[in-house]
Amino acid sequence: MTDGDRHEFRTTASRIEYEGAILALRVDDVVMPGDATAVREVVEHFGAVAIVAIDEHDQIVMVDQYRHPVGDRLWELPAGLLDEPGESPVAAAQRELMEETGLSARTWAVLVDAAVSPGMTDEAIRVFVAQDLQDIDRPDPEHEEADMHIHRIPLADAVRKVLNGDIVNATAIAGILALDVARRNDVALRSVDAPWSTRPTKLAQRRHPSGE
Repeated sequence: MTDGDRHEFRTTASRIEYEGAILALRVDDVVMPGDATAVREVVEHFGAVAIVAIDEHDQIVMVDQYRHPVGDRLWELPAGLLDEPGESPVAAAQRELMEETGLSARTWAVLVDAAVSPGMTDEAIRVFVAQDLQDIDRPDPEHEEADMHIHRIPLADAVRKVLNGDIVNATAIAGILALDVARRNDVALRSVDAPWSTRPTKLAQRRHPSGE
């Protein structure tokens, strides 16, 4: 099949079945090959950012926190939602790094973009690498973050934790392995304002149609 022969998956109807604080459930009628129509459920999401913050000793900053959907505490990167109207991804990453770890960074780049679970959700995440770290004041944490613990571990140890199953958070896996590969192969990273074609927009546009 050539690119010109590819089917156009048209949405003929769409409805919102549930609207929550940080997500929505949308149901679409989609035209399949052969002109049959199938129902597809889509979890709409704001999108998110995460940060691989690495210090001068090649240690990365990680957190462990309770995640209710899996009923466990997970090793994760500092991360957060893109739910502030008008806030750029890098500004959101800088805010989350400060709020979760009490750190700022002078040097930023895009490390990797990931579609989290494209079979069911439009959620996508942009992972930044942050360097030249500085300590700053951290706001008082709330909810799960009040039980969050901050760690610095060597990048090589983090890679091993991924491969032995201690780190299972998908965003952390992507960020840790991407940084390791980039450093080993001297890969030039993208600028903080690099295009991001898979960034979700539907939920944010419906909640904040003016962008404010």
